[in-house]
This record gives sequence, C-alpha cells and structure tokens, in this order.
Amino acid sequence: MTITVEPSVTTGPIAGSAKAYREIEAPGSGATLQVPFRRVHLSTGDHFDLYDTSGPYTDTDTVIDLTAGLSHRPGVVRDRGTQLQRARAGEITAEMAFIAAREDMSAELVRDEVARGRAVIPANHHHPESEPMIIGKAFAVKVNANIGNSAVTSSIAEEVDKMVWATRWGADTIMDLSTGKNIHETREWILRNSPVPVGTVPIYQALEKVKGDPTELTWEIYRDTVIEQCEQGVDYMTVHAGVLLRYVPLTAKRVTGIVSRGGSIMAAWCLAHHRESFLYTNFEELCDIFARYDVTFSLGDGLRPGSIADANDAAQFAELRTLGELTKIAKAHGAQVMIEGPGHIPMHKIVENVRLEEELCEEAPFYTLGPLATDIAPAYDHITSAIGAAIIAQAGTAMLCYVTPKEHLGLPDRKDVKDGVIAYKIAAHAADLAKGHPRAQERDDALSTARFEFRWNDQFALSLDPDTAREFHDETLPAEPAKTAHFCSMCGPKFCSMRITQDVREYAAEHGLETEADIEAVLAAGMAEKSREFAEHGNRVYLPITQ
Repeated sequence: MTITVEPSVTTGPIAGSAKAYREIEAPGSGATLQVPFRRVHLSTGDHFDLYDTSGPYTDTDTVIDLTAGLSHRPGVVRDRGTQLQRARAGEITAEMAFIAAREDMSAELVRDEVARGRAVIPANHHHPESEPMIIGKAFAVKVNANIGNSAVTSSIAEEVDKMVWATRWGADTIMDLSTGKNIHETREWILRNSPVPVGTVPIYQALEKVKGDPTELTWEIYRDTVIEQCEQGVDYMTVHAGVLLRYVPLTAKRVTGIVSRGGSIMAAWCLAHHRESFLYTNFEELCDIFARYDVTFSLGDGLRPGSIADANDAAQFAELRTLGELTKIAKAHGAQVMIEGPGHIPMHKIVENVRLEEELCEEAPFYTLGPLATDIAPAYDHITSAIGAAIIAQAGTAMLCYVTPKEHLGLPDRKDVKDGVIAYKIAAHAADLAKGHPRAQERDDALSTARFEFRWNDQFALSLDPDTAREFHDETLPAEPAKTAHFCSMCGPKFCSMRITQDVREYAAEHGLETEADIEAVLAAGMAEKSREFAEHGNRVYLPITQ
C-alpha cells in the first residue's frame, strides 16, 4: 500500500478498562479463536466484561503497523459456500462460534437465525482482518458509522483515523462512502486495518470511472467494480436495484425529491436511457458474484424520504416491495441479505416501516439511517435521528446507521464521528433494554450501583464515554478525593438524595427497622414522644421565640 502521509491513529486502552479475550475452539479446524471484550476492573475487586469493537488498537500487547495491516484471524474458510448456505446445511461455522461467545448466546441460535435469513454475518472471505459479528433482531442492536472522503475534502490518513476512532467508541461496522480521489487506495487502507466489517456503495466508484456522468454507466463497468471490491474484501455492499423506471415519477411532487446519492444516479440513468435499471435486470448475475465471496447484500432504499413531508409515501413503499422480491432471489442464490430503510419519519409513522419490511422481505434484517424524527435541527441531527433510531430499533430494526451533527451540513470530522457513534450506541442500548435483550440491563445495574455507592471511577469506566464523563465531573471537583466523595457539584454535600437515602438506610439498620411492623412501631413511639412534649409545653401551638 502506498500513501503520501501515513495515518496516525489512537491506540491504548479506554479509560478504566483493559482488553481481554475468551479463547474458544473453532468447529472443524480446531483453531483457537480469541473473542475480544473490554474488561472493566471495578474498585470492589470484581470486573465487568463489555462487548468490544475496537480491535487490537486498545490492546497494549499488540504492536500496530498500519502499513502491514492487522493480523489474520484463524479459521477463515474459502470456497465452502456462504454463511447462509452452510447454516442451511446445519453447520456451525467458526464465525458462528465466535459470534455466540461474543453475544453470550448459543451457537445453535446463531446458526438457526442465519439459516432463516433473519440474521446476516457480513464476512467476506477476503477480509480475514475482521472480527465476526452478526446483524439480526434476535441479537444486540448494531451501529454503523459512515466515513469516506469527498471531492472537496479529507485524505486517506484522515479516513483511516476516523475508522479506528469510530470502532474505539463502539461502531460495529464501517461504510466507506468515498466519492473523491483515490477511492480504491482509501478502501484498501481501511480494509487492511479494520477489525469490523466494511461496507461500500459500488455505484460511487463506478461513477468515478465514467467521470461523474450517470448516463455513461454500464452493467459491465458496474460489475467489474463490484468484483474489484469483492477481491479487496468488502463485506457488504449497498445495491440500489429497487429503483425502477416506473417509480421515478412517484417522486415528482415530493418536497425533497430523491435524496439518496445512489438512488438519484440510477434514476438519472433510467430516465436517460428510458430503460429498466441494469442493477435490476442483471440482479441474478450479481447474486452469483456476491455468493462467490460471501458478500452480503444491503439492498438500498434509493427512494427513501428525505423530509418528514415525504415519509411513508408511494415511492418509498413501491421500492420496498421490489426489495422484497429481490430478497427472495438473493436467498435462492445463497446470498445473505439485509434491507436498508429510511430516512426522515415522524415518530407515529416509524413502526409501520418495520412491520411492512418484515412482511415483504421475509424478516431480513432491517438497517436504517436514523430515522430523523424532525427536520428542524441542523447541527443536532445526531439527536433528532437518535430519537427515531431508538423507536425503530425497539420495533425490530437490527442495525442503525449513525447520523452525525454535520448531517446536511458537511463532511464529519473526528469529533462528529464520536458524537454520532455515542448517540447511536445510546439508542441501540435503549432498544436492547426495551426488548429485554439478555445482559443489556446488567450494565445499567452495575453503573447504577456504582453511582449509588459513590464509586465515581467505576461509574466513568462503565459508561459509553468514560473520558467525557470524567471531564464533566472534574470541571468542578477536580481533586482526587472527590472521586470518593458522597456528592457532586449538582447538589453538594447537604442535598444529595443518594447520600440522604444512605443515611436513612444506616439509621434503619442501626435501629433494627427491617419490616413494615418495625417501622410502624417506631413511628407510633415517635408520635407518642412528640405528643408528650406538646403536653409538657402547655398544649400551645405557638411558643415564644427564645434567644
């Protein structure tokens, strides 16, 4: 790999934790697999293991060489079929075993969900640097982070740094959406150094090959681009094969028209040639290519609504029906499939999207961009969209594509990437809690207990963003003794509700107040004592003021 400026990335453990591994044996090969976790060492002497996506970048025992790329994981098998085909045959693959240990679920459940098409394992045979993960509604809700350069700004070094930064904070997959220069080289650097699956939108690079003119695109150019990316190791690809010629007029009266870049490119091609999309007419050949490398389809919603006014309209749902048809075709070829979703949807219309997707697409995993629940907050769309993301994930969406504060405004930088990932990890975890996902509440309970017991360092370490939590606390109470103080600067020492509660509990313990009868007896005795004092003072309601 050649590059003008070698990337510099953040390494080292996340505050308050260390990298840990659980060793398991790969089925069939007997290879030893190391399943990663982030281990939080608590001040009580216990530890708490967290799902970790940061790869070796947080492991102090690993030397990072970006030029050489990450080490290959053992157990990768080529030319044995896709994860879907192998699951249907009853096989538990090395990837399934790895995922089962990671998700703390049975390997049989992983296999069965993949076999039914309700979950996907994006793991191209040519991307052995990645750590296997699963996308499906039976598992923890996942978060994707988009990175990539544009014709206006950014460099390869910056995008590699963004990838490492995003996975540090919990991005489960990365999409390289580069549209500027050096698309192939940028993707190569990202793939060789990414511990998570990498997705792309091949039409972007195909368009660059025809100098940005959609009308010059051909099936052959697109097909060769897909194969090029498969050979590099791309794990999943967005394909806008559901944008049909007859659907384009349905967008004519929309407030914001067609907002998907891939959707607008294919719509322009269809109108210019007055022919059906070459992605649609050659879809079966595309399925064979994807199955050869075990690349997962991410069937794109090229006609997704880009404004609240356009939500759940005829164009959006017409395309979704076509995606349902394509899902069946892809599965028949043994290719894994997930479905992309909107977009901009008001809260009361969100659940309908999930129900219709499950009905039309045989419960293929739903992967949504937000959705944004309102259009009025540019610069805060990581918040407007996290609201919709939590709702749609609770309803059954398997993966959320993050939105950063720069959405609609510009290319996100490092800070924007972190803000977007954290906002979406909150939404994903909130959905896991609501769905009753195994172990989800354990982290909340551990943090709440640490909070009640004033174990400040444990609170920070168990949080999604330990650095910022500590920074906010230390703005007003920076001294180290404050990390064990029974108050913070919000209430101070006299008004802390948790401290008062602890005092009440200590009093109850000292006086043997364990049952309701004990408390009633003490209350009665206290009232009798106060009645006696009242009588001794002459039964007067008001007493003279004394110095």
